[in-house]
Amino acid sequence: MENLDGSILDAPKIKVTPPGPKSREILKIQEEMETSALNYPKYFNIAIKEARGSTIIDVDDNVYIDWFAGVAVINLGHRNPEIVNALKDQIEKFWHYMEIPSEIRVDFLKEIRETFNFDSKILFTTTGADAVEASVKIARWNTGKRFILSFDNAYHGITAGTLGFTTLPSAKKFQPYYDNNVISVPYPYEYRCPFKDCLNEVLSLVEYEVKTHEIAGILVEPVQGEGGYIVPPKGFLKGLREIADKYNSLLIVDEIQSGVGRTGKMWAYELEGIVPDIVTVAKGIGEGIPISLVAYRKDLDKLPQAFHLGTYRGNPLGLAVGKATIDYIKKYDILNRVVSLGEYAKRKFSEIMEDNYRGSFDVRGLGFMIGIEFSDEKKNPMSEFVTKMIRNMLKEGVIMYKAGIYNNVLRFMAPLTIPRELLSRGLEIFEKALKE
Repeated sequence: MENLDGSILDAPKIKVTPPGPKSREILKIQEEMETSALNYPKYFNIAIKEARGSTIIDVDDNVYIDWFAGVAVINLGHRNPEIVNALKDQIEKFWHYMEIPSEIRVDFLKEIRETFNFDSKILFTTTGADAVEASVKIARWNTGKRFILSFDNAYHGITAGTLGFTTLPSAKKFQPYYDNNVISVPYPYEYRCPFKDCLNEVLSLVEYEVKTHEIAGILVEPVQGEGGYIVPPKGFLKGLREIADKYNSLLIVDEIQSGVGRTGKMWAYELEGIVPDIVTVAKGIGEGIPISLVAYRKDLDKLPQAFHLGTYRGNPLGLAVGKATIDYIKKYDILNRVVSLGEYAKRKFSEIMEDNYRGSFDVRGLGFMIGIEFSDEKKNPMSEFVTKMIRNMLKEGVIMYKAGIYNNVLRFMAPLTIPRELLSRGLEIFEKALKE
């Protein structure tokens, strides 16, 4: 029986309907002391005691199957033994020393650079949003141009610096002032596309804006994440590459959620065989230890000293985990596993929806990045229905979360190491919650 990540194989086990008494007590204390801006406890009203592989144990001893993975961060499972060993080994040496070189820093640099299909330089950052901000600075510095082209419903972070590039309405409403040197065009969202020929119409709009304005960089998610796990039509990234080349703009690919194996490729841009100019990396590369980076073409390395600073850039613990993550993906052939199990999961989601859902729906995705969009017969978003699904699944022992511009998309983003039996059991619970 395969158990790559040490999951609890008889999960889920619900002893007391969540939230149990101990969880309620801790949630109440958190609410009293922490900001009212918290989000996830509103949906997952449990308190965590322990996590193993693709399973979570709450303080009331309920065991859940994890299809959330900390928003596609824990790609190789909670407390994966090989990742833990790498972390322990580094913790015994040192865990902070700015950007002074070390063996682990050089070892990680060698490993990460080999994953890209271009000769790259690496700039360490601290978070995904920080990586996006740095990537935009690199594009503007190298081209001398002002504008960034982004896409409707994109998510690139919600710091004051990234809100200009993030066009997801739910993220933008909290901050009226942001970088306005940004032009946005529709993303080829085929399920809701207003155009007859979605791909070519969108590419025409992109070319018009790039030709008309001084576009330093085209910033794109190869699969939109918070926008609803939207997979663009084949040819989209190739089209962007051609437009960027034609007008001397740089193609910035945001792989923060789609990277590190989640789509069945190390980087989602590989699915179209393009070579980007700049790539942003975070989330899964650190398995929960904060680390992020920008990889950019070597010939763009015209950056002056102290171009982009930060106290925690290239944290040694994150570097050790990042190296172990890349090694693990290779050692256990995780990419092929994600392709085969992802196809199985997508097929099962489609079958369950066809058999049990009466409205309009769309099941889409690549690998372990699958979105299920719920609408009524007239394609009106079913947002409240999705919230009920999240709560019903939690009560049955599966943690799953939403996305999309209308919050009407459930997204499957389990650890890439989830045992097949837990995946199948989770699908059964998904079907049960849907029927209810």
